[in-house]
Amino acid sequence: MYHQPTKREGRLRIHGRVRARVTGTPGRPRLAVFRSLKHIYAQVVDDTAGRTLVSAATLTQGNGAKGTGKGAKTPYGGNVAAAKLVGKLVAERAIQAGIQDVVFDRGGHRYHGRVKALAEAAREAGLRF
Repeated sequence: MYHQPTKREGRLRIHGRVRARVTGTPGRPRLAVFRSLKHIYAQVVDDTAGRTLVSAATLTQGNGAKGTGKGAKTPYGGNVAAAKLVGKLVAERAIQAGIQDVVFDRGGHRYHGRVKALAEAAREAGLRF
């Protein structure tokens, strides 16, 4: 019997194809993006060592949002403005860690909207990919 793939299964299949070609090395780590409905996450990953070198998300404290203390409200993380903030933040942290060049892993999502905004903000902040 035919099984209609869900949106998530389709995205994971596309992500598998992307990951077959995109690998992070110590000289050029992978900038991986994960997008949920409420938040967006970005990590710079060295796949050969299996380590996350730098990360940023709309959930993390110190992301430049107003009121990051306990119980404080942070801006909504599911929009383009939040994605730009995370892109800029992950780029700044990567440059501080001595990382200039990365490969971009869009996580199976289309290069559109929040994913595109994060990538462009990271480029403007100094990352090359």
